[in-house]
Amino acid sequence: MDGNMIGPGPYRATKLWNEMVKLFRGGMPLRRHWAHFRSYDHSFTGSEGVDYLHELLKRNQNFGPEVTRYQSLQLLRKFLKNHVIEDVKGRFGKEDFEDSGRLYRFPPQSPLKPLPHRIPASQIGFIPPIPRWEECEEKMQVSDKIPMKPLVLNSETWNKRHSIAIGEVPECKLVRRKDITPKHVDQVWKSMTLNHLQNVLGLQSLDGVLDSKLMSPKHIVHNVFSVNRQGIVVLKNKSEDLPHWVLSAMKCLANWPNGNDSNQPMYPGFERDVFRTVAEHFQRLKEPLLTFHLYEIFVNILGLLPGQQVAVEALQVCSLLLPPANRRKLQLLMRLMAKACQNHALPPLNDAIGTRTLMVQTFSRCILCSSDEVDLDDLLATKLVNFMMDNHENVLKVPVELHKSVEEHLSHLRRAQIKYAGADTDLGAESPAHSFCRQISRAEFEEQRVTGSQGAMVELLEGIIQDKSMSFKDKKKKLKQFQRSYPDIYRRRFPTPESESAVFPEKPQRLKPQLMFFTLKKPLQPFQRSWSFRA
Repeated sequence: MDGNMIGPGPYRATKLWNEMVKLFRGGMPLRRHWAHFRSYDHSFTGSEGVDYLHELLKRNQNFGPEVTRYQSLQLLRKFLKNHVIEDVKGRFGKEDFEDSGRLYRFPPQSPLKPLPHRIPASQIGFIPPIPRWEECEEKMQVSDKIPMKPLVLNSETWNKRHSIAIGEVPECKLVRRKDITPKHVDQVWKSMTLNHLQNVLGLQSLDGVLDSKLMSPKHIVHNVFSVNRQGIVVLKNKSEDLPHWVLSAMKCLANWPNGNDSNQPMYPGFERDVFRTVAEHFQRLKEPLLTFHLYEIFVNILGLLPGQQVAVEALQVCSLLLPPANRRKLQLLMRLMAKACQNHALPPLNDAIGTRTLMVQTFSRCILCSSDEVDLDDLLATKLVNFMMDNHENVLKVPVELHKSVEEHLSHLRRAQIKYAGADTDLGAESPAHSFCRQISRAEFEEQRVTGSQGAMVELLEGIIQDKSMSFKDKKKKLKQFQRSYPDIYRRRFPTPESESAVFPEKPQRLKPQLMFFTLKKPLQPFQRSWSFRA
């Protein structure tokens, strides 16, 4: 391979242009030619220029063997328009370069394109930082010192803490999480996606490569979660989808000859008319499927293509930045292109070139191009589309590592956190649901253990006494149990029998029922038999 590999970075397309100008100007063979009875030294014919540039591009690792002769001719026309070359009469400025015996030469100075001046990151969009744990809460102005308040142990806290060894525990506070809003979730997805993309590309910054202000976090979330079983984006607004007749035509080609759901009559050349219908629709789009503002980032991915897995991962992340309707259209088109190339039952769609070459030449500019007609658009789009066709099953999937990282980060944000005094944490973030603790001595702990537990028992005793819903019998039974378990506390509450009896109201006397029979003056005597009835 000839030439230097231009890796990812700002203004990669401009760097590629300057690289090809240098290589063509420094390597193109020049000699004397005759035309119209006159000799021209240091010149070359149009056909010689196309032949040399075609071989140069195919050997260059920035472009590869997929470059066609027609694309080489197109680039030479760009060279003539930009005064990289001129005809032997000094004319330039028009794209009328001919693949013939017409003579051309290099001007004395072949201007290279200057690299744009990079604007400082402070003046343009930058990657928003990944929201930290503290940033999920409302910030309040507090002093630098962590507010402390003594912790009173009651029965509940004592039961939880009595088994913990007393040691050197620094001052800390337990911050309980608030609910994370959908807006905050969107912001986490955007920040972590851009950071992941920057790491994959191996760049210190995305300045000059991507404007983060134009990236919508809602697009990312929709592209991750609103998909069908095949991983294709599902749109809520059906008006943004492809027209029904285009979808039917794409299905017909992709599943030929079993995809004709419209029951239209089949005739010779029917498949070519269907392909023409699909091609005309995509060629009429006002913006390429990869969008104008993502052009530079996708061009940078081409610098990763020697490492296939890295380039696939970069394409997965970049495609999440697309609007859901553009991403869905791209997924459907790439699936059509791949299936049509692998379908041996599909008749040839062109007599001169194969199906794969036809697909790339027809749709490459519909997928990638710049708004200002960069001179290497055709070559760059061809290389990218070829790579995407070879890896169509993976390049438009949701990156697994990114998805896992975001979910773990969100799970961390939802958990409570212990903050220690002096730690590198944001002390300005505080919520009302904070609990504070401080280190105490062993003597203080023993004192709190006694007073705290007894205070809890006193509260329990008062609760039994004041419980009006409890029956008299149950209340008396519970107080007897409490007296047996905690006699000292019970004695302090009821020092005298009168204080105890004051708790229980006097039991009302029950009236005796009146006798319903007369009182006998004499007691009943037992029956005694005085005679016998026997004869």
